[in-house]
Amino acid sequence: MQDSQLQIRRATAADAETVAALAAELAQSFPFSRAAFDRSYPAVLAAGNACLLLAADSAAGHGGPVGYLLGFQHPAFFANGPVGWVEEILVRGCWRGRGAGRALITAFEQHSADRGCRLVALATRRAAPFYRALGYQESAAYFRKVLGA
Repeated sequence: MQDSQLQIRRATAADAETVAALAAELAQSFPFSRAAFDRSYPAVLAAGNACLLLAADSAAGHGGPVGYLLGFQHPAFFANGPVGWVEEILVRGCWRGRGAGRALITAFEQHSADRGCRLVALATRRAAPFYRALGYQESAAYFRKVLGA
């Protein structure tokens, strides 16, 4: 981090309010539901294949959350082993361009590598230049189908 002391750590149950506030900033495709978040958060923390990272500014007088990353590891035949998948990443606007996103991605890459993952992948519409700068390459189109109401 260029002008602060950024800390990346695993989120805990005590971070629910912080992560919920950040996740509400990310929500675009679906309206943020605090009730759905409250149901999902403990399950994410308990899932052995999930990695929920929190970025916080630890500089004196700050200490606030600046972003989070939610990722998973899962087996994949095409990669001949497990892969890491970044499901969600958000860095607050005033922190973009200051190293927080890079630090979150780097921490997830290390977490995935420690678990034997062959690659890390993600889908994005808005941040392709950021991921290219981190060495990511475009690989496939992303299709989705919303199920249910």
